[in-house]
Amino acid sequence: MNAFEWANASTVDDAVKLLKPPGGKVDPDETPHAIAGGQDLLTSLKAYIVRPNRVVNLKTIRGLDQIQLDANGALKIGAMATITAVEEHADVRAKFLGLAEAAASIATPQIRNLGTVGGNLCQRPRCWYFRLENYNCRKKGGSECFAKDGENKYNAIFGGGKSNYVHPSDLAPMLVALGATATIAGAGGTRTVPLGEFFVLPEKDVRRETILKDGEIVTEIQVPASPLGARSTYLKFKERDSLDFAMSAVAAAVELGPDKTVKQARLVLGGVATIPWRCPKAEAFLVGKPINDQALAEAAKLALEGARSMGQNDYKIPLTQTLVRRALAKLIA
Repeated sequence: MNAFEWANASTVDDAVKLLKPPGGKVDPDETPHAIAGGQDLLTSLKAYIVRPNRVVNLKTIRGLDQIQLDANGALKIGAMATITAVEEHADVRAKFLGLAEAAASIATPQIRNLGTVGGNLCQRPRCWYFRLENYNCRKKGGSECFAKDGENKYNAIFGGGKSNYVHPSDLAPMLVALGATATIAGAGGTRTVPLGEFFVLPEKDVRRETILKDGEIVTEIQVPASPLGARSTYLKFKERDSLDFAMSAVAAAVELGPDKTVKQARLVLGGVATIPWRCPKAEAFLVGKPINDQALAEAAKLALEGARSMGQNDYKIPLTQTLVRRALAKLIA
């Protein structure tokens, strides 16, 4: 890794100032970077994926690790809250079970104890061409996505083309399904955006995964009170029981009416796309219907409509259809 300056931020404003990029046109990978739990940034530094001149420690900012339920039942999660804190929080488990399940699915207890909510949402892709130092892929400023005709077993079947990495976050699909928003702080002040609009497709900007500008950080995630939270789940398929990323995952949440038909539904796929992938056609199909075998099969089919596999990742289509059926069936069990 390259040498860099270390700075401890005392406040959010302090962090924003320390993260201010130098003047002139600079490669985004060479600007100052924030560090939270450090699980992703340290590996990126070692592989020279990022080469910041300064690393700003956010753990020294008080109050960014709080998890609170407000009087209206909405959940507020500080960006520095650990994955373990989300997994074990009594209000999360009682009112947003799918979020607790998503947190519990991440890596190992040691990593969950250090990793943060903000860091999980903002982590970089795990595609090996992106991670290997000697491959100057399109994601790193090159002219080619090597996964397209190369080793693509773990790559995207949605949202690719220009680049075919998979967004690695487990919390993101579930939070998008729950209608969460993110508060962002930067030199221009703070703004709050729907989390579904936080992630960026490579066709829009192949170098970035989120809408964060240089010098901006996520400070808080808000999950609104909703009947969807109580009937939500997260199913993840991975090769190993621990320390592994999703080969496919489904975040599902539904609200059922008195007659047991679906009033509203949210389906968001993980492990198969360059961003958390929402399935609006499948959601719309489910509304007004009972969740039976026929509805499960059709919803799974619609959820994978438009998927484009590349050979070695063909399995992701039937695998994800199975997870969609299982997730929805679990919600009415």
